[in-house]
Amino acid sequence: MKFIKISILLVVLSVSSFASVHKFYLSVTQVDYIKEKKSVQIISRIFMDDFENLLRQRYDKTINLDDAKNTAVVDAYIKKYLAERIKIKINGKDVDFNFIGKETDLDVMKVYLEIEGIKDIHSFQVTNKVLFDLFDDQQNMVKLKMNSIFKNYLLTSQNDNALLNFD
Repeated sequence: MKFIKISILLVVLSVSSFASVHKFYLSVTQVDYIKEKKSVQIISRIFMDDFENLLRQRYDKTINLDDAKNTAVVDAYIKKYLAERIKIKINGKDVDFNFIGKETDLDVMKVYLEIEGIKDIHSFQVTNKVLFDLFDDQQNMVKLKMNSIFKNYLLTSQNDNALLNFD
């Protein structure tokens, strides 16, 4: 009986050693056009550990996203990175977003961005390359809510662009 238990344990251990745990890399970005405010409001949700590792590799090996003492420095790195990796065109023209702030929710960082002074949207194009430089299998979901249209896109490093036309 003891031999059978040991044999089963060895089989289970050998099979489990070949099983690999695969982490899923995903960010979610919600984009809402608020016509009354002439504003495009963006909330991007990114896993903190991945984002922190990326910022450490790119900018500062000691960075800590939870560091309340260095909020201005952390925010500057986040703003710089997102400005490089998220590009938006409205009605065929490049637009810049304002970094509003960030907050953490368990293991996710929510980053708030805004584009002001947008009277009408006839086309909206977003390129989202967040974390593609760290993970080959990173996926960035973009959820657009504009002009009574809801559209979801799943962007990858091979297809990092979403375009929504209203005309």
